[in-house]
Amino acid sequence: MRVATVDVGSYSVRMTVAKVEGRNIEILKEFGRITSLASSLKETGVLREDRIEETLKVLEEYLEEARKLGVEKIVAVGTEALRRAKNSEDFIRRVRRLGLEIEVLTPEEEGRLSFLAVAYSLRPKGYFLVVDQGGGSTEFVFGRDTRPEEVVSLPFGIVNLTETFLKTDPPLEEEVKKLLSFLEEKLRPLGRKVDGIVGLGGTITTLVSLEKGVYPYDPKKVHGETLKRSQIERWFEKLRVLPARERSRRFPQVEDRRAEVILSGVAMFLKVLDVFGKESLRVSDWGLKHGLIVRIILDQK
Repeated sequence: MRVATVDVGSYSVRMTVAKVEGRNIEILKEFGRITSLASSLKETGVLREDRIEETLKVLEEYLEEARKLGVEKIVAVGTEALRRAKNSEDFIRRVRRLGLEIEVLTPEEEGRLSFLAVAYSLRPKGYFLVVDQGGGSTEFVFGRDTRPEEVVSLPFGIVNLTETFLKTDPPLEEEVKKLLSFLEEKLRPLGRKVDGIVGLGGTITTLVSLEKGVYPYDPKKVHGETLKRSQIERWFEKLRVLPARERSRRFPQVEDRRAEVILSGVAMFLKVLDVFGKESLRVSDWGLKHGLIVRIILDQK
């Protein structure tokens, strides 16, 4: 059976098309576009019309691609932007007119699906933490094997952190200090002993691409790689002194829109390593949409 899963996120819209046979998953194609759906959501409480229209256009293109690839089942989910926006129901109705139903996940459901994707594909040992960093929220999922034991969702991600703290381009030293101080305060209560950390999301996969010289992006060259704290810190220092436009011009792995928000994401992963006392983390290209595929497999039993 060919399936497609769509993740309508606060920052990007992504689709995975896979062939599922029994418990085997063969990824056929990956799609990803940044639409910044949650832009200005923190200030206004609503999704901007231009962001809605761009997201709808991308979804329409994805549906056409799914048809071309012979997809028999398609599942779409929404996360923090659709949980928070006052006009999310209007957005969902407009998506329905395209022929696509969106399930808005709770933070707990989102975290558990991301954990399932990591557990199924990387099989980390012992008691581990999955950090699923998004545009509007970040999920911290603790567990072992394929069993998530605790999900903590924090209501900030790369978009709202950037809008709140990094108002200058490139950011002032004082702005960076305030961001790091905020992250320290919010993450410190989560600290505990874990055997390993797995990070997912566009920020951390972009860092692997930068560190390994991967361009154009290739999931197979990113998934399961390890980043040391020193490597993450080096890229943080390189990127923080550059204006956003220069980040993407100098480093083709950094998309134009991601260049505007990547620094907040890198700062968060640095603080995660600090809080949990680790010198490295593994990186997963598999995330929420892959977890949905695993859920389809498990539901067939």
